[in-house]
Amino acid sequence: MSTTTPAQSRTHYPVVVIGSGPAGMMAAACAAQFGVSVLLLEKNSHLGKKLLITGGGRCNVTNNKPVVREMLSQYQSEGKFLFSTFVQHGVQESIDWFTQRGVPLKEENEGRLFPLTQKAQTIRDALALELEKHPVTIQANAPVTSIQKEKDVFTIQLTDGQTLTADACIVATGGSARPETGSTGEGFEWLKQLGHTVVENTSALVPITLQSNWSKTLSGITMPECKITLLADGQKHSVVKGKILFTHVGVTGPTILNMSKTVGELLSYGPVTLSVDLFPGVDSAHMNTMIQDVLQKNNNKKVRNALAELLPAAVAKAMLTLCDIDGQTQCNSITKTQRVQLIELLKAVPLEVSGLLGKDKAVVSSGGVVLKEVDFRTMESKVVSHLYLVGDVLNVNRPSGGYSLQLCWSTGAVAGAAAAHSSH
Repeated sequence: MSTTTPAQSRTHYPVVVIGSGPAGMMAAACAAQFGVSVLLLEKNSHLGKKLLITGGGRCNVTNNKPVVREMLSQYQSEGKFLFSTFVQHGVQESIDWFTQRGVPLKEENEGRLFPLTQKAQTIRDALALELEKHPVTIQANAPVTSIQKEKDVFTIQLTDGQTLTADACIVATGGSARPETGSTGEGFEWLKQLGHTVVENTSALVPITLQSNWSKTLSGITMPECKITLLADGQKHSVVKGKILFTHVGVTGPTILNMSKTVGELLSYGPVTLSVDLFPGVDSAHMNTMIQDVLQKNNNKKVRNALAELLPAAVAKAMLTLCDIDGQTQCNSITKTQRVQLIELLKAVPLEVSGLLGKDKAVVSSGGVVLKEVDFRTMESKVVSHLYLVGDVLNVNRPSGGYSLQLCWSTGAVAGAAAAHSSH
């Protein structure tokens, strides 16, 4: 690998990759391993800026579903397009790729795989080291303004006026989530000019904001096991289970992120509420027994302190406030009516949604190039020959949990190999 300044002497490469996110770096590495010279263009000053913040800085590399059909079921209706891609480079190939390069992975909840170091930097460094082993030239601080194709050659214009040409071009510019990392969506404009159809880019996995002020007092608290009923205009829409993390403006966490696109769509029609059961494995009768036992055991103590045996102290305080029960009240003074009211609340805490946080807080964005315009055996465009599309530029909805990065590894690896062979 070599790094260039913008005033480089060479202007033609067999393969040019635009964007050094996870898909771009994987594509460049996989193309170069066949011995072709690759130029990797990056608008930022260093590689993998967005990769470093994934998974809260820990990098959720993939999800441990090595059976292709099981993995693809998580990508909803788009999964059927990805079959030939994932057969070539799926979950197991990605796990092997990193472990063979000295990066063991550790499995956590719901199959999520993280580097043993718990640092996204480890993944970024493994990719950068792979680029160093092969004939990859990296040009940083090199924003692209346009891509054009004449006959069999791509012409790529940079903001500094430099013009580059390539036999094959891989677009890995990402979507429009987290624009501060460079994902500002300009790649879609180039692709539209080249004749592609692009579905409007919207935020897909984003935190949810709430109307209530009381929930702000719970900022930083996680409720690990909840049942969340999504109510649209008072009617039940869907039910999911998982953890909730309260923030200073609302709620987040994998379960919430995966609901956010649906919540956003429903909000356009009317009010949306998340009804949260804090004790999903306990029915109301058993709940009543639990509460009675706690009150009796702490007969002469304040109810706020007694409830802290069942809930985080801040949550207990908030629940009592919502029930209009003074937390200083002694347990032996709590009435049956108050107890029933408290139980009903704990089984259905109403969180009234005010909206979604914007693209600056999105984990991924939905939208992108229409999948029918891509040959997923190679990731080559069906509109422009020797143009390859990878990662977030594709219109693939995916949940939180390692599925977005796996899309990058799979499409990047397949496109890199195909571009290398096409440029020979």
